[in-house]
Amino acid sequence: MSPSEPDELEALRRTVEDLSGRLRAVEDLLAVQQTIARYGPAVDAGEADVVAGLWAEDGRYDAGVGTWTGRDAIAGMVRGPQHQGFINGGAGHVVSSPHIVVDGDRAVALCHAQLLLRDDEADGFRVWRLTANRWELARTPEGWRVADRVNRQLDGDAAARQLFGDALAGPTEGAR
Repeated sequence: MSPSEPDELEALRRTVEDLSGRLRAVEDLLAVQQTIARYGPAVDAGEADVVAGLWAEDGRYDAGVGTWTGRDAIAGMVRGPQHQGFINGGAGHVVSSPHIVVDGDRAVALCHAQLLLRDDEADGFRVWRLTANRWELARTPEGWRVADRVNRQLDGDAAARQLFGDALAGPTEGAR
């Protein structure tokens, strides 16, 4: 072994370590993004168990029009008469691409969401709700799961702007 080989091996080890960390960061971002992206199609299909499975066992969903805690409650929301009325009448939950910050085993994502409802008179759809959304996710043995989701209507009320502003202002419980 030449004198430079230990230095070269150490440099290679550091490079592999750095690339492994960077790859994990990209994989985490994609996994969080996919978790959020799965919500719309699952809820529009009425797949209550799939929707509930996106959440941690004790996860919470505060939609501003109701709050559900735990997978059973979230599945019940999807099976409930209001949601079933939406999807049976024609509806689409459209979630924008999220801004995601991962910090270890926690992540915070911000995005917009629209609930489009069928409007037979107009032969089209209308936006029923446009909301600011803050998702908190946690890495679990099952993968990334929603620990808390809060959405607020962007109807001029300061609560929706604050939901975004607070998260963008700086670190909060494990996310930056």
